[in-house]
Amino acid sequence: MSSFTTFLIGYIIFTIGLCIAAYLLHIQTQWIVVGAIMLVGIGILTATQRTKPRDR
Repeated sequence: MSSFTTFLIGYIIFTIGLCIAAYLLHIQTQWIVVGAIMLVGIGILTATQRTKPRDR
């Protein structure tokens, strides 16, 4: 498994945990969905930046 995949899986697990916590705090579902989409996007950007080969 590549480091990109490992990073992304970890970030998705983190996002799921935050969504469950938000649900238990009775936050409206629409805001949980918006937050989850934003976190997954940030996770993809971060994983890409950390795992792409450096240009020389």
